[in-house]
Amino acid sequence: MKKITVVTGHYGSGKTNLSVNLAVKARSNASKNAAVVDLDIVNPYFRAADFRELFEKSGITFIAPDFANTNLDIPSLQFDLARLAESYDNLIVDVGGDDAGAFALGRFSGELNAYCDVEMLYVINQRRFLTQTAEEAVELMYEIERASRMKHTAIVNNTNLGIETTAQIIEQSEGFALEVSRKTGLPIKFTACSEELCEQVNAKNILPIKIYVRPIWDK
Repeated sequence: MKKITVVTGHYGSGKTNLSVNLAVKARSNASKNAAVVDLDIVNPYFRAADFRELFEKSGITFIAPDFANTNLDIPSLQFDLARLAESYDNLIVDVGGDDAGAFALGRFSGELNAYCDVEMLYVINQRRFLTQTAEEAVELMYEIERASRMKHTAIVNNTNLGIETTAQIIEQSEGFALEVSRKTGLPIKFTACSEELCEQVNAKNILPIKIYVRPIWDK
């Protein structure tokens, strides 16, 4: 992982679950510390802010906008990401979905673009509406870049159907991810797969992840 990892993507693509996993994996090295920054000021559901207890137990610092998870409409972004990165070995930034969420990231584009140790991951999920074709996924990626005034560095294939995900669904998404990679010129960093399915999936460069984010009807 880079010093700063920015996670973007379509609503429901699995950005937050991935961000939580990256933080937990970073912190699993006892000599490393990690922090999660919740920049999702658009979607009130499935946000990193819902995992404060997990972060506390894992020794992960959680940073959120002022007034996040309150009834106030506009959270205040009162922190310096580049300066925070100097305090942590890994800083994971969970960005709100689509270009609407990426506007908040644009607030920090100047300092992040000037910081040398940053990766910006574009999370794709072929089973989500509006990103079921490579063309749709690429168009959305460029919309996010325009809104954030930043460029992605790699793609994460996180194709899933929640609890209905099968090994076949993940395997079938490889062609989709490769086409997105070809059209954008960006590498595929890894394919995320739930720990329970990893041994069944015949795909390259798999990252086992835990499913932390679950819909309320599945809790």
